Amino acid sequence: MIAQLFGELASVGDRWVIIDVHGIGFRVQVTQPAIRQLAATRGAVRLFTHMAVREDVITLYGFLHPSELEMFRILIGVSGIGPQIAMNLLSQIERDELAMAVLNEDEKTLTRISGIGPKGAKRLILELRDKMKKISETLPKDGNGSGSTAVHDAVSALVSLGFSENESRDAVMAVVRSAGSAPSVQELIKAALIRLKER
Repeated sequence: MIAQLFGELASVGDRWVIIDVHGIGFRVQVTQPAIRQLAATRGAVRLFTHMAVREDVITLYGFLHPSELEMFRILIGVSGIGPQIAMNLLSQIERDELAMAVLNEDEKTLTRISGIGPKGAKRLILELRDKMKKISETLPKDGNGSGSTAVHDAVSALVSLGFSENESRDAVMAVVRSAGSAPSVQELIKAALIRLKER
């Protein structure tokens, strides 16, 4: 099993990248946020991978963080959700937001994801609730005790300043992942603005 790849970014496609590891090119499927981040990267990159083997086809799915790989494996354990649907999910919603949506039984947020209808949202909530409780312990909390509210408010504020929703969400979640404590909405916005202006 190929657990991770470390090498030069050789090519970037619409849903995949090719990583050159000592002259061997590995084609890896990645999420849309990862595509955007990798496209702006120079030099060596590391991807944590899941290898799926079906008959005569071997597919690698890559993630920038072990926590994203963990979420991917949790998702494909749900009945009716295969690797492609899981990648689609993680391309449209951050790991932390997905966890909070499941825990809060927020069907509205889940059904905004293309490919997930009311029945699919209910199934996700039913099958993932217990697993998401463990993940929720690592999520940042705002003053109201909700990890998703601060993120949502910060993203909305950045969008109102003229940034796209995708780049706003990427910047905010990068701040969340690097924060040593639970940042407030104001702290998230300030730190995310710094990241956005550096691009």
